[in-house]
Amino acid sequence: MKVILTPKPINFKLGEYINKGFELLKKDFGNIFVAFLVCCLMSIIPFCGLLAMGNLYKYLQKLNRNQAASPGDIFDFKDFMPYFILQLIVFGGVLVLYIPLFIVMAVTGGMSNNNDNPAVVLFMIPYMFLIIVAIYYFALKAFYITPLISLKGIKDIKEAWNISKVMSKGNLLSIFLFSIVIGILAQIGVIACGVGIFLTMPFLYTANYFAYEDAIQQIEHDEITEIGSKNEF
Repeated sequence: MKVILTPKPINFKLGEYINKGFELLKKDFGNIFVAFLVCCLMSIIPFCGLLAMGNLYKYLQKLNRNQAASPGDIFDFKDFMPYFILQLIVFGGVLVLYIPLFIVMAVTGGMSNNNDNPAVVLFMIPYMFLIIVAIYYFALKAFYITPLISLKGIKDIKEAWNISKVMSKGNLLSIFLFSIVIGILAQIGVIACGVGIFLTMPFLYTANYFAYEDAIQQIEHDEITEIGSKNEF
């Protein structure tokens, strides 16, 4: 069966993803917790943070589909290069954003003894605001790159970026609110002297997984099924 992707804006179901994330976490908390710890462990390895996260989503997909899955599967380096390239692009992009700020600070003496230079302040405040907006904008537009790499096997970062741009069109506010809500819920464990965060943080990944899984299903296109449907007419 040949399944191709037909990029289109996603019908983002914020509440559904949160509910399903909780349900999956309750259903198999032990295994998900262990997988989360393995993910944290792998993230210590340089340039493997995004890879570990992507592999965790693969694990959650298998778990949700009742397929054989082991937390050890997270130590899989098959997708290392796409994520390595993605991290280099992100690092380069952030560096480019900050270069004008560094130049202005250097020219006005902001890096030495003139930190109170009004020219620096007048430039820095609006420019820092623009940097934050730019980072959030590109992060939201790139929301679906991780599942496209890990769940659909797309290795070309440019292709994944172009597809993610289409999928997130008209959904930036919903994705932003979703990220804030699950972030707050995941941080609830901090109340328990910080230890409880290890019990709530896995929810961040289960909720994200369902957002990714649903989005992928919405853009999947079964070519053979469509040919069969056409033949019926």
